[in-house]
Amino acid sequence: MTGADLEAAAADSMKSFVRRKPKAFTDQGKPCANCGAPLEGWWCHVCGQNADNHRRSILHLTWEAIEGMFHLDGRLAQTLPLLFFKPGVLAKDLMEGRIMRHAPPFRTFLVALLLFIFAAEHAIHTVQHNLEHAWEERAERMKTPEGRKSEAERLRTQANVAKTEALKALAKSRDEAIRDKDATPAKAQADYAQAERLVLQQYDRAIARAQKIETDPEAAVKSAEESGSMGKAAADQVRALDIEATGAKAVEGGHAKGDSAIDPAWFQAQIAKALENPEYYFTVMFGWAHRLAVLLLPILGLSLTLVYVNRRQFYVYDHLLVATNLLSFAFLTNALGLVLPWSVGKYWFLLLMFWTPVNLYQTLRGGYGSTVIGAVFKSGVVWFVSVTAFTTLLLALMFFTLSQL
Repeated sequence: MTGADLEAAAADSMKSFVRRKPKAFTDQGKPCANCGAPLEGWWCHVCGQNADNHRRSILHLTWEAIEGMFHLDGRLAQTLPLLFFKPGVLAKDLMEGRIMRHAPPFRTFLVALLLFIFAAEHAIHTVQHNLEHAWEERAERMKTPEGRKSEAERLRTQANVAKTEALKALAKSRDEAIRDKDATPAKAQADYAQAERLVLQQYDRAIARAQKIETDPEAAVKSAEESGSMGKAAADQVRALDIEATGAKAVEGGHAKGDSAIDPAWFQAQIAKALENPEYYFTVMFGWAHRLAVLLLPILGLSLTLVYVNRRQFYVYDHLLVATNLLSFAFLTNALGLVLPWSVGKYWFLLLMFWTPVNLYQTLRGGYGSTVIGAVFKSGVVWFVSVTAFTTLLLALMFFTLSQL
């Protein structure tokens, strides 16, 4: 028996674990409910309708829905091991037309993307739950004099750092405005004085709040509860940013505003909003993420087209098939890392930093038949283009989400 025969036998045996065994057909000769033709099997040979009466239990219908959505049959059991460990073999099969033995690549891609989105949402909710627990503990500590004193000292230190940074930024903007030949030094100095006054007012309020927390138990507990409802671990960063954002907004005219296409005051204010409610921010971001993730498919497909432009036997369609497999691997492995406990997940993501480029190399080496040196070089090019595109999309998505808050 050859190795191919053994693989085929193993694949057939795996089907029994994920696929129902067909029932014997007992309605030979009965008319088709759709066209009336005599039935010879479970599918009408004239119109193609299933001869089954489709009467199912709720449990059976649930299984059929899952099976239809994820296509849980022997092809998936044969495709997944290749996707993870022999991606070159899988890519070669698809490009050479051996498609029916594997799960449809685009369906696998969509399911992998869906699982990744679910895993990411699970990770967000887990982080949010941990933050809630941490702030509940903080509220308990604020009920003791030692806890209130420690919290007040931390807030004072934070306010001092924020004030120093804000005044330093304002002084730099003032000096640049004075050096500008089109600017009026007197106006620049007046803008600086106004901004400095606002920063100091914010600082005084922060110090007063710290003092009240230290001396008033009710105010301390209330502050902790309010901070927790605002976004848990983000409330203090919001207040620290508030000092800088207020100062920057006060000098938004003239040279200070013209230096950048993005208003620093607006940007810091949007950051503060995101920190106030990180769960909402990530919900909005992931609402767009699954749409933008589809863009990675043509980007990766075009990068493969670029590095294999001299291989005329491969078409853009072939490159897109390979791209779906590469992205399916990335989504599935990262989804697993997101649902693992962080104590294990951090090592998993460390492994993926090496496994992902190796998977890409194996795909190009086996699927396209590249030499070792050629596969290494082309993997580097595709990896650089993909990571750059992913980073650009992620930054654009984060900025876009800020504008939606």
